Amino acid sequence: MQLATWNVNSLTVRLPQVLDWLAANPVDALVLQETKTTDDKFPREAIQATGYHVSYFGQKTYNGVALISRAPAHEVVKNIPDFEDDMARVIAGTVDGVRVIGAYFPNGQAPESDKFAYKMRWLHALHAWVGHELKQHPRLVLMGDFNITVDDRDVWDPVGLKDTIHCTVQEREHFQNLIQLGLHDAYRLFDQADKSFSWWDYREFAFRRNRGLRIDHILVSDALKPEVQGCTIDKAPRKNERPSDHAPVVVTLN
Repeated sequence: MQLATWNVNSLTVRLPQVLDWLAANPVDALVLQETKTTDDKFPREAIQATGYHVSYFGQKTYNGVALISRAPAHEVVKNIPDFEDDMARVIAGTVDGVRVIGAYFPNGQAPESDKFAYKMRWLHALHAWVGHELKQHPRLVLMGDFNITVDDRDVWDPVGLKDTIHCTVQEREHFQNLIQLGLHDAYRLFDQADKSFSWWDYREFAFRRNRGLRIDHILVSDALKPEVQGCTIDKAPRKNERPSDHAPVVVTLN
């Protein structure tokens, strides 16, 4: 079984790239972030024509998430229950016995900003909800664009970017709080090359110079950890014409 996450930075722009990637990488489930489209304009028919099922939750211009899966997703949840939020950030569903949570974590803009305070509240609510979900669904995967680096290995310039957004102590503490629920960073279960990133700025030839961050993550539960056979970042789509600034991350379960 293969599961993947990809911030596509506009599905309207990058639908052909998503369909091509699925054809070349027929994963069992793919969660998308930043679809940036309302539900009435979501390209459901184009995705279903490939044989996949899809659940989606969008809004105009910003945010938006989707869950694409070979088997139908059951018990679909949109956003964090009991957390008032007008942003479309979370979609969850059970696919072939695995609880899949796809999330677009808030960016946070800058420490001490209102958007950073919102990010902290959102992370606190996510932690409580994921803890509840784990009790109901021990076989669980939380994946998406976390907008958080785990440690300095995930940063191209850890000195220059110290304590900036994505790299603050507060954000990383929230990440570790999720780990302490009984989750594991699938990518770090394996030896990985130095300077392995999933996001690169469009500016200043950042991708060509490999000046990036690893902010797209897949966390697997205790029950799934023994089944993890590999986790990779697929940099190929970042080389496309008009690419997303993020690359897909894929986990393989036995």
